[in-house]
Amino acid sequence: MGLGGVATIKPRARLASRRRQIIAFAILAAALMVLVFRGLGNATLYFKTADEAVAQRAKLGSQRFRIEGTVQPGVRQVGQDVDFVIANNGVEVNVIHKSGPPQLFKSGIPVVLQGHFEPDGHFASELIMVKHTEDYVAKHPERVTTVPAPATGP
Repeated sequence: MGLGGVATIKPRARLASRRRQIIAFAILAAALMVLVFRGLGNATLYFKTADEAVAQRAKLGSQRFRIEGTVQPGVRQVGQDVDFVIANNGVEVNVIHKSGPPQLFKSGIPVVLQGHFEPDGHFASELIMVKHTEDYVAKHPERVTTVPAPATGP
């Protein structure tokens, strides 16, 4: 007991408690960093243009990535398989997509595909994302409506 009957904490006990707090904080920070890194790793799957992807084909190997290009004329569909070509800056990439295309898919539109290069050189697509433009509003202004402002109090 210390002076006046008050218990004093020994410096060694205080140091051990502080050390445990630092270790617990370090473990929590490391776990949080792993979660953030994994989340950002998946979220940053950005696309390469067709010409960039072809130039980096050896480096990309068979890893999964996204590629962007404009669908060229000559789209062929047999059952659910779709065979087409995308192009960007004069570079073409043959694509095979194994499940039916989205509703707005057609020649002449820009798309972003997710998949990988196969050893024979074609891009094996597992997802087609049609890039939308603002042209719809300009061509069909009567179909676009605005939401009325909410009514104010009584």
